[in-house]
Amino acid sequence: MFSFLKKKTTFQLIAPMSGKISSITEAADPVFSEKMAGDGIIIKVANTQILAPCDGEISFVTETKHAFAMALDNGVEILVHIGLDTVSLHGQGFTQLVTQGTRVKVGTPIIAIDRNFILEQGISLESPILITNPEVLKSISYNTEVEAIAGITVAIEYTL
Repeated sequence: MFSFLKKKTTFQLIAPMSGKISSITEAADPVFSEKMAGDGIIIKVANTQILAPCDGEISFVTETKHAFAMALDNGVEILVHIGLDTVSLHGQGFTQLVTQGTRVKVGTPIIAIDRNFILEQGISLESPILITNPEVLKSISYNTEVEAIAGITVAIEYTL
């Protein structure tokens, strides 16, 4: 009856990197493909800056700078993991641009990567973008099998 009074419950995550979006179930690492770390997508990185996929707080950046987490005001938690087995690079090829605890807007550059260096090391740039607490969601949908443009393409939509 008073649907105009209801809060917005549908949210979007924008692609934090350019590249082809695929289902998380296609990830080469079973931790991701079997959704042990959360639900989401993978993007094979085609650019050099990794952006915030939404507004929120940078809650964690790994010591090796290959992943960061975000806490959103709606209670959702996001993980952006750059590449697979990138922890083995011990931070080489990664430059942190934003400190932990910073509030950011969608599209803010968070990590810069030396894409060529990472690929020369034989490391995959297949990158999981996950909602790590999917149990709080009513629904989730993915924009897969498209070429994402960082900061523009809607990658995931979810409702609370």
